[in-house]
Amino acid sequence: MTTFSELNLNKKVYQAISDMGFEEPSPIQVQCIPKVLEGLDVIGQAQTGTGKTAAFGIPLVEMVSTAKPVQALILTPTRELAIQVAGEMRKIAKYKRVKTLPIYGGQSIGSQIRALQQGVQVVIGTPGRVLDHLRRGTLKLDKLRVAVLDEADEMLDMGFIEDIEAILRETPSDRQTLLFSATMPPEVKRLSVRYMKDPVNVTINRGEVTVPLIEQVYYKVLERTKLESLCRIVDSEEVELGIIFCRTKRGVDELSDALMSRGYLADGLHGDLSQAQRDRVMRKFRTNDIQLLIATDVAARGIDVENVTHVVNYDVPQDPESYVHRIGRTGRAGKKGLAITMVTPAEFKMLKLIEKETKGKLVAREVPTLADVAERQAEVWRDRLVRTVQDGKLATYRAILAGLVDEFDPLDLASAALKIASGEDFEEPETDYNFGETGGAPGMVRFFVNIGRSAKIGPSDLVRFISEEAGIPGNAVGKIDIFDKFTFVEVQEESAPFVYEALRKSRMNGARVNLEPARPRERAVRK
Repeated sequence: MTTFSELNLNKKVYQAISDMGFEEPSPIQVQCIPKVLEGLDVIGQAQTGTGKTAAFGIPLVEMVSTAKPVQALILTPTRELAIQVAGEMRKIAKYKRVKTLPIYGGQSIGSQIRALQQGVQVVIGTPGRVLDHLRRGTLKLDKLRVAVLDEADEMLDMGFIEDIEAILRETPSDRQTLLFSATMPPEVKRLSVRYMKDPVNVTINRGEVTVPLIEQVYYKVLERTKLESLCRIVDSEEVELGIIFCRTKRGVDELSDALMSRGYLADGLHGDLSQAQRDRVMRKFRTNDIQLLIATDVAARGIDVENVTHVVNYDVPQDPESYVHRIGRTGRAGKKGLAITMVTPAEFKMLKLIEKETKGKLVAREVPTLADVAERQAEVWRDRLVRTVQDGKLATYRAILAGLVDEFDPLDLASAALKIASGEDFEEPETDYNFGETGGAPGMVRFFVNIGRSAKIGPSDLVRFISEEAGIPGNAVGKIDIFDKFTFVEVQEESAPFVYEALRKSRMNGARVNLEPARPRERAVRK
């Protein structure tokens, strides 16, 4: 199977897949979809980013009817993944009258109960909240046809084994079971033996993902300062023609408006535009009437413009393949190209995965300071001034200045004109990630880490681990206090958000790392 059309899918499902921009199935989809449609139990060993959600989502939507009972249940380890999977399922079921519902803790259980009462065919949820509904009698699984365990190794790591088994006991014995896991530890294998019938094993390695020979760099940014950082990067680069990628259509619209309001020659491109609007934007881009094209992945497919000098990932792509497709828009026909990725703390793990899968190395750069931008802008203004003076045709402007040169210094007048023309009146933006008072040294944030000497780590191990996981230099790590079961470590304030996001869901020497801002040291009370 090389195309979705060969699957003989329901026309409504096939149309939804086309709308999502899927042109051909990924390797795991090629192997899984036909087997799931045959009714077989499947064990899929695959990483995030291989397209595994659609690998089970497409056949689930194809198989379930529009009858009222819950026919498919997808269990996920976290609420974030439940929301993400539910979003993808909703897109696949767009034209087929199949209702999907995410249920997870932290959301009103009352609204979930009302939604279940109205009739839902596919439920996506975390084990704890699903079990809660089963015990209340608000969720019935007696008519369930398919159970999916997504990221099974993560669920077992988080202690959900008993909940999962309790849920599966509430389902029919003749159900179809699908299990997806990045790794296959003994606990996952035991679960599959106990609850699956002659499962087919599918193992996917992403294989070689080749990257064009272009320069690749990344900038660490915070979400609140992202737009300001982008403007500084663009202002300090010689961007002749650039494509800026956003994850969503709304993101494209918001960024396009923000850049245009700041005076950049920019426009947006996404799937909600009519063909006439799309043609108009692309015509302006090809004729250099706009300098920056802001686009989603789907909208940018088929763009073939040779003179693109820069590609900017305003949002980090969700998988390495998308990254390769994006940055391949520059460096065409042997010309020099630069791929820039802006990465927030929460996106840094995906950036490391992209590096690993593409076997490439992105070079870290510092976001230009106002002084850097001013210096670069000064060079640009000097060049423009020289060219304008050489071109002449200044009579109108000389007439305006004639009555002012006796009153003001001509250099001050020229400086004021430059200030007005540049429109630059920036202030350094605020930062987020306020960790509060943690008891660290001045300029440092002190973290509590739940592993210590018993995990066979020393200070040098921890420095190396933090440096590699968070992408910070070793000298950004300060004082380390290692105890038997836990550790306190100080890092520089500007690096703290990246350390926080990178380490709090990671592993070290096989142990799950829990990291949180430390409480201030208790001060000794003098008597």
